[in-house]
Amino acid sequence: MDERARQSTVEMALKDIADVQGDVDGFIAQYDPKTRKVPKIAAEIAQRLLAVGRAGDALGFIERAEVNEARWIPAEWQDARLGVLEALDRKDEAQAFRRACFERDLSVEHLRAYLKRLPDFEDIEAEERAMAHAAAHPGLLPALGFFLDWPSLDHAARLLLDRHEEINGDHYEFLVPAAEALSERHPLAATLALRAMIDFTLSKARSKRYGYAAQHLATCGDLAGRIENFAPVETHDAYVARLKNEHGRKSGFWSQIEG
Repeated sequence: MDERARQSTVEMALKDIADVQGDVDGFIAQYDPKTRKVPKIAAEIAQRLLAVGRAGDALGFIERAEVNEARWIPAEWQDARLGVLEALDRKDEAQAFRRACFERDLSVEHLRAYLKRLPDFEDIEAEERAMAHAAAHPGLLPALGFFLDWPSLDHAARLLLDRHEEINGDHYEFLVPAAEALSERHPLAATLALRAMIDFTLSKARSKRYGYAAQHLATCGDLAGRIENFAPVETHDAYVARLKNEHGRKSGFWSQIEG
């Protein structure tokens, strides 16, 4: 074992010993001042300080953490900050932070916690504002994921209809569950999600996905019978005709349709 690895092992052992003994200061001492400003580390320290009733000290570590608002913020740091603010009875600040976390990340958990603490009737208006905020989010897929998780299938369907040109068919991890969830009550929105995946697969010639694309097209055919008005997009028959015109030579795909 080289010296660096040995030192790391010793430090980990000392942290574990400090934890077992409830020695928060001993735990903190194993990190140099710069490392203590890493958000996840600051959160670990703050949670331990909270557990021994030192909320004021915990807040200091949280506030000194080097958090970049323009980038991803660890959930551990957000949760620790909320815990500290609540422990200090700074409830208005905690509420404002929950709302900010939701508006930044479209966090279902933070929005639920925020609404739960509002007076009766105020929560209804606040939820409506939150839905509007999510619908206007610059990222279509994060907004879609939020509406599916909330859940609000009506908002998810409206989002896909209003912003169908933005749907990135490469993200099947969002679009497959969206299509499944929406197919019963919102067949056109489900169709838009399926078409996006089909279009991406064929336009990029992703042959390994042809089988899935064929299944999606078959599902679109099943859904078409329940769609009275295809506006603002083309009908199912027109869509299939366009696919044949643009991708008719992709036999690996069409053989699975015809087979």
